[in-house]
Amino acid sequence: MTIAEEPSTAMRQPREQMLKLIARSFYKELTNYGVNKAQILTVAEHLLDNVQQEHVPANREGEYYNRLFTIKDVQDEWTSANRLTMQEVSIAPMSPGLVPQIASWLQGSAIRESFYPCFPDSERRLGRYFKDSSREYFSISYHQDVAGIIGGENLDTESAKLEMRKLVGDPRMHGKGIGKRATFLFLYYVFVIRKFEKVYIHSMDFNVRNIGLNSKFGFELEGVFLEDALIDHKRRDVVRMALSGPVWMHLFS
Repeated sequence: MTIAEEPSTAMRQPREQMLKLIARSFYKELTNYGVNKAQILTVAEHLLDNVQQEHVPANREGEYYNRLFTIKDVQDEWTSANRLTMQEVSIAPMSPGLVPQIASWLQGSAIRESFYPCFPDSERRLGRYFKDSSREYFSISYHQDVAGIIGGENLDTESAKLEMRKLVGDPRMHGKGIGKRATFLFLYYVFVIRKFEKVYIHSMDFNVRNIGLNSKFGFELEGVFLEDALIDHKRRDVVRMALSGPVWMHLFS
């Protein structure tokens, strides 16, 4: 890496914080599975072995999905049909008739508690929740079948920012990359159509996979809210990550 390519201190610090957070979450998960301290040291040795054996340089944060998606891949039918499509996945304004299905997806505690704060726990309250003008949600479809929802919370038109939430609720749709494509379409809607400047998300401290996926879209760590959520009678840290419009446009244009 040349001097010109060296990341600034301001850029390094959030990434170092994120790596510390991931390491701490990994440590917690290992101890939850009954791995003792001596065995954790063995795991660390195995990680070093993998680093030494790996000859291909790792992808840098924010430079992964831009090898799969570009803005020009989006089939933009928003003006004519209120729909955006890419690679067999579409998003369109969510119909109120989808609320019962969403309620059934959220019945599992693992899914419901993965959101911060949690979605309402009844169909009636969910219906009122999605009607709130501070929210805007879309249905996610794959081959015309509804797979989940994605949307914005806390819409702030003055500051041009919102909080993103996503749920691929149909178990048959998992593992097909639907959530990734839906995320890209939603970010296109936010940055290209709505001309917003910033999207942020909250993740629970133990959702390491989700944190990694968000980084690949260009999201950067903004901060950690220590023991901010109570899940299963245990305090959990909450991570906030954010993505600016100019960064996303640069990565995916």
